[in-house]
Amino acid sequence: MLSPTNPRLTRIAGALRLTSVAFAAALFALPALAFETRGSAAYVLDVGTGTVLLSKDADQPRPPASMSKLMTLYVAFEALRDGRLTLDERLPVSEHAMSYKGSTMFLDTTDRVRVEDLLRGIIVLSGNDACVVLAEALSPDGTEAGFARYMTERARQMGMMHSTFSNANGWPAAGHLMSVHDLAILATHIITDFPEYYPLFSETEFAFDGRAPSNTRNRNPLLGLGIGADGLKTGHTEEAGYGLVGSASQGGRRVVFVVSGLSSKEARADEAEAVVNWSFRQFAEKTVLNAETPIAQAEVFMGRDATVGLVAPEDVKTLLPAISGSEVPAEVVYSAPIKAPVTRGQQLAELVFAPGDLAEVRFPLVAERDVPVGGFLVRVQTAASALITRFINGPKEVM
Repeated sequence: MLSPTNPRLTRIAGALRLTSVAFAAALFALPALAFETRGSAAYVLDVGTGTVLLSKDADQPRPPASMSKLMTLYVAFEALRDGRLTLDERLPVSEHAMSYKGSTMFLDTTDRVRVEDLLRGIIVLSGNDACVVLAEALSPDGTEAGFARYMTERARQMGMMHSTFSNANGWPAAGHLMSVHDLAILATHIITDFPEYYPLFSETEFAFDGRAPSNTRNRNPLLGLGIGADGLKTGHTEEAGYGLVGSASQGGRRVVFVVSGLSSKEARADEAEAVVNWSFRQFAEKTVLNAETPIAQAEVFMGRDATVGLVAPEDVKTLLPAISGSEVPAEVVYSAPIKAPVTRGQQLAELVFAPGDLAEVRFPLVAERDVPVGGFLVRVQTAASALITRFINGPKEVM
């Protein structure tokens, strides 16, 4: 018996059998299903399970081009939620906003544009000028540069540690960088935090005031293909290449993905469609452990019982290769021994899955029942066991 002042990390490893949850003697090897992307960087996330399906140079900051407009949109959505903007509010257009070239809404300084039209102009038309109109309205100091500093600060708060903004629209500028991992974090936040605005990303056309007949179509090549794609934003500059932050939903599952550094619009379209098909065809969400089903026994120190069963508080579902067998590599990890008293439902351990080439996934395990502190006899037996252990191991050397 160990003293609780000298805990050890206990690992119970084995192959978890689907539905039966019995531990096998050896780990079951799952097939590798790596996707060979042509992009210079890529990241694919299964949103429901949090499983990373693909990661290539995911944390390397790189020019994001118009994909960084998603951050401007997120800040605008926050302002709408907080009442600092309204959809019908009309905003003025500055000479600075009007000066941007590239993809625009063709705004000029005589305009006062509805916020809802600006949002559509950014999402569907990729309007560089529309981004600046919103930026100047929301900036702490009324400037695009001030808004970019705020974007950087807000990104850090959201866990995007590899993003730095120099402007509101992704126009090539020194220091304007994002990683594909950060772009996936941002896309996931937009989808989950603002479901009321997310349908805007699936709009395929927006003809603002008839000003730009050559710029009315959404550049997302996946919309309308019937594969569940419903967002989010393309990007292209000479330095960044062609990229896409995308999302698709099929059969109750949603994936968010980012591909960057592709050589052409056609390559971007082909790569994005291939990523979506691979994500849904090669992986499936499966229940690997039923709630309240004991999976292992954990040692209890000074308890009325020597062990307590470990169970999942709810059904455990994880993403697995679709062609995997009936067993999943897993281990139970906890610091042993656990000191009594133990309360039913108290988290004591974690169930760790490492399915093939996928990232490790962890789920909590809790106590199956109460284990009160043991009586006098238990304390005597524990003390005797400790003395015997010290006698067998001998005295500790003093350095």
